Amino acid sequence: MLMLFFETQEIDIKEKAERTADCCFSAESVPVPVFANVTFVDDEEIHRINLEQRGVDRATDVLSFPTVNYENGKTARDSKFRLLREYDPDAKASFLGDIIISLPHAKAQANEYGHSEEREILYLIAHGLFHLMGYDHMTDNDREVMRAMEEKALNAAGENRVTDDELIHMAWDAMQFSYSPYSKYKVGAALLCKDGKVYTGCNIENASYGATNCAERTALFKAVSEGEKEFIAIAITSEKSIPWPCGICRQALSEFAPDLRVIAHWPGGTEEMNLQQLLPGCFAPSTGLLDILGKD
Repeated sequence: MLMLFFETQEIDIKEKAERTADCCFSAESVPVPVFANVTFVDDEEIHRINLEQRGVDRATDVLSFPTVNYENGKTARDSKFRLLREYDPDAKASFLGDIIISLPHAKAQANEYGHSEEREILYLIAHGLFHLMGYDHMTDNDREVMRAMEEKALNAAGENRVTDDELIHMAWDAMQFSYSPYSKYKVGAALLCKDGKVYTGCNIENASYGATNCAERTALFKAVSEGEKEFIAIAITSEKSIPWPCGICRQALSEFAPDLRVIAHWPGGTEEMNLQQLLPGCFAPSTGLLDILGKD
């Protein structure tokens, strides 16, 4: 159960927020009924709270203040009696604590990651709830465990992934920036990462022709240059014909995601194939090349 409070603009996410919270509690197998407060503020207010409560002089996206003092290595699922100490008879549930979310920060991050503001807010709610249930991300291992729990809950809530239609729309928007004075063939691409981020690209041609870069590789290189190496799907759009990726792009994509879903869209329709179908027997790390290349 969530108690939602709005100090800035109203947002209509109550039903989805409650479903997301229920999925978080189910993923954790919380042994007693629990609830938390979620307050939405602006950057100025979350900056003030961050400085006052944590000594950190900056705005942030989300802050969590748990009421339960968990034992080392234990989370809510293992802490029934500690949860019961926070029992609220009016709510008929145990109080986990407070989550503060900056709406301007959430909006900016949604734009950065290429998904909706609503999806970003629901992710921040899930992130905050797992903090309240004893999870943290101070070490790489802790971060992986916490992220796995977040993905489990958000997948169950149906809120973790960009839809195919959204991905196609982002690719179509990226296509508008195409620099294609020679071929007159505009292409856009939107590459979906495992963590939910989306990187877009367009084809950029060159008078020398050989220096031309396809939309798919523009998106891929942007993502890899930001540290991303795990990808789920790519949408590719064109105004003229079905835009299956060229051989070089198929090879480049197979380096990181040989099982990538490839969605091709043009005004005549939408088709989908797996990268393995488009490039069978690919020359990539997934086929064991790392055991051969660079060795005597």
